[in-house]
Amino acid sequence: MTATDSNGRRAAKPDRKKWIFGALVIVVLGAIALDTKVVTIGGAEDLRQQAFNPDRYGVDQFPRIRDNVIERAPEAVQLATEMAEDKKAAMAKYGTPTSIGAVMPVTLTGIVGEGKSGIFYVEVDGLPEGTKVRVQTGPAINGTDLRDFPGDIAFGQFKNQIEYQNAGAGINRAMAAEVLESLDRDNLPGKTVSLTGAFNLINPKNWLITPVRFEVKK
Repeated sequence: MTATDSNGRRAAKPDRKKWIFGALVIVVLGAIALDTKVVTIGGAEDLRQQAFNPDRYGVDQFPRIRDNVIERAPEAVQLATEMAEDKKAAMAKYGTPTSIGAVMPVTLTGIVGEGKSGIFYVEVDGLPEGTKVRVQTGPAINGTDLRDFPGDIAFGQFKNQIEYQNAGAGINRAMAAEVLESLDRDNLPGKTVSLTGAFNLINPKNWLITPVRFEVKK
């Protein structure tokens, strides 16, 4: 005998209701699964979804920047001589153009002079008269010369100007941790040093070098 409700309509069987409900659940779960993207923890997609980490970025980028600067860097006297003869040609030969001047690589050996706030003068034999050479030794490293030197780190790769600036700061911190961590700044004046680095060429007679290699001679 078929069950009816108070209005005389046939009532749905309980088993049929369960089947319909179960089918709906399967359909909904299937739709969710199709719209779900599996992201492996630590994988590329996972890293992209995380907030930008300038220190991790700096650690990733600095080794190739260091190697690039060392590979392209001329001796200081050679660079100064070529800049005196033809500044634009020297910039094109060695440097990376920026919105202001160019970032130039250089390698040198000299005697450390007076310093202030971690920036020291370095006397290099053979440079044109009046040429001043300074080097950043930290703890704080300023500027974006290391970020800009490769030429392939561009503003469009970042969300905004803050991230772009932070990328440069992260690279500077990675350099300082690798190159300058154990440097005895208090006893640096008078020491002979050998270094390689990059500087923004605005004034050919005033170099402020951010190092990628720094060695104190014994």
